[in-house]
Amino acid sequence: MQQKSTIIYLHGFLSSPQSKKAQQTVGFIGQHYPDIRVVCPQIPSYPQQIEACLQSLIKQYDDCLLGFIGSSLGGYLATWCAEQTQKSAVLINPAAYPYRLLADYLGEHTNPYTGELFEVTPDFNQALKKFEVKNTDLLKLWVLLETEDETLDYKEAAQKFANNQLEVIKGGNHAFVHYAEYLPAIIQYLLKQHRNTK
Repeated sequence: MQQKSTIIYLHGFLSSPQSKKAQQTVGFIGQHYPDIRVVCPQIPSYPQQIEACLQSLIKQYDDCLLGFIGSSLGGYLATWCAEQTQKSAVLINPAAYPYRLLADYLGEHTNPYTGELFEVTPDFNQALKKFEVKNTDLLKLWVLLETEDETLDYKEAAQKFANNQLEVIKGGNHAFVHYAEYLPAIIQYLLKQHRNTK
């Protein structure tokens, strides 16, 4: 039996499938695209476990994968997934270089959604470099940035993804306040890119 077409949503640091954007994605697709499945995994807290998680997802949904949506750290990981699979991805306020950013987050953290306690160390940040994609030019990416992101400097992502489809929206915040209104276009982008590769 043929599997349902699938979009994988990757959440950010200290987040979960219960986050607002993840739930908006599930709700919108469930209402308007019932033939598409949304998979929102709980991304492991430690980088050493993240690769196994992503590889397992890629293998499981390889035959029916439309593409990825990734927010913040999830955008960084979605870029890696796009390179691994040659599928398209939409990046929402992506962390261009999270291993630099998290240097300011050394120490213990508790995921507010799961209650899991974990520690960010220099080795943690070094391990994140494994997912670095140095040249994104040939990847099918649509990058959405809001200029008032209080967590990330949007200019870093704007520079990194300058040769991809890039949209910079004035205002907003790290949560990307315009997400709901962009969701229809995001799904259409992933569907179009998928059709163009068939």
